[in-house]
Amino acid sequence: MRKMKIVMPLLLLGLAMVVGCAKPPQAEIDAANAALQAAKAAEALEYAPASLREAESAVAAMNAEIEAQTKKFALTRSYKQAATLAADAKAAADRAAADAVAGKEKAKADAEALLGQVKTAMDEANAALATAPKGKGTEMDIAAMKNDMTTVATQIAEGEAAHAAGRYLESKSKFESALSMANNVKSQIEQAKQMKAGRK
Repeated sequence: MRKMKIVMPLLLLGLAMVVGCAKPPQAEIDAANAALQAAKAAEALEYAPASLREAESAVAAMNAEIEAQTKKFALTRSYKQAATLAADAKAAADRAAADAVAGKEKAKADAEALLGQVKTAMDEANAALATAPKGKGTEMDIAAMKNDMTTVATQIAEGEAAHAAGRYLESKSKFESALSMANNVKSQIEQAKQMKAGRK
């Protein structure tokens, strides 16, 4: 009986120590969540969506493991895998943030290159429009092309404003659209000139 009185407190103490040790790795969890928020703040959704999806999946896997362990009986819980998944999630989120920075820089450079191209194309299209063949039935076509060139100028202005605000994907899209429209005007005028030359 005396032995039982000695052994039972020791068993209870050991049980308490085991239960006390089975706690979620909160520091690692917090670091992973903070890294994911940092990736989102770095605009990973816009500039590195694939990397962000991987990071979000890694965080979801971490959370699922933590939840699974929490539902287990206290003596059987183990957060070793959760700690590993938290480290993986943080690494994935850090990559997403780095990819977002790189993606944004690339979009900026691409947009700036397009701006130079579209301004040249706009000048060439306006010059071609000034020498477009005129005659019966061409008035509406020329008026439509002039409207297109007005749209080109508007898109360039909107793209430059977006670029100045750091919205590089938007500016890139505006410049691409303007470039396509200016090149289309040039192509129409060239075709009209060739048709006129062929009738001579």
